[in-house]
Amino acid sequence: MNGLIARKVGMSRIFLESGEEVPVTYLEVRPNVIVRMKTKEKDGYDAVVVGVGGKMWRSRKGKEHTRYSVQKEWRVDSLEGLETGKQLSVDILPADSLVTITGVSKGKGFQGVMRRWNFSGGPASHGSHFKREPGTIGMRTQPGRVLKGHHMAGRMGGDTITLQHRSVVLVDSAKNVLAIKGPIPGPTGSTVFLTKESTPDKKE
Repeated sequence: MNGLIARKVGMSRIFLESGEEVPVTYLEVRPNVIVRMKTKEKDGYDAVVVGVGGKMWRSRKGKEHTRYSVQKEWRVDSLEGLETGKQLSVDILPADSLVTITGVSKGKGFQGVMRRWNFSGGPASHGSHFKREPGTIGMRTQPGRVLKGHHMAGRMGGDTITLQHRSVVLVDSAKNVLAIKGPIPGPTGSTVFLTKESTPDKKE
């Protein structure tokens, strides 16, 4: 298994043995439970579906079910040692390993072109009627329309962002906390997905 679901706690810094100061983001790994498994015989590939935040509820017939607030699927090379209901810990991501992190950036709401696309705007002096506007957006008769992809005002943030090659600086198995080097997209309390990267074999 090479993936975990974590919750962003906040940022801090860690001093290494060499004295170097490293900015880190702390991630809390709540109990990751294997919800179900996919096999090559039935689904065409081997994979594991992991969930967090499980809550029990009863159907009208009185049968108990577990509903998970967040679920994520990871492909695996082998299903050996994995079974439904097994809990995963932070130990599958050791220190000094590299991970790929996927999260949703902070939502900024509806923003103008100056904040969204870093437009310079017009003169700020008195008498100017061109302040924070985007300016002209089209051309004359040809093509007679606004081209697709033109930078304009609109919703900013709330995008899915993937960061690769982020190193794990610290692993605290007792508190189920990870420290990842550098910033991670999303506000405090948001959910992120960690996938361990495979290290290439060194040529002798």
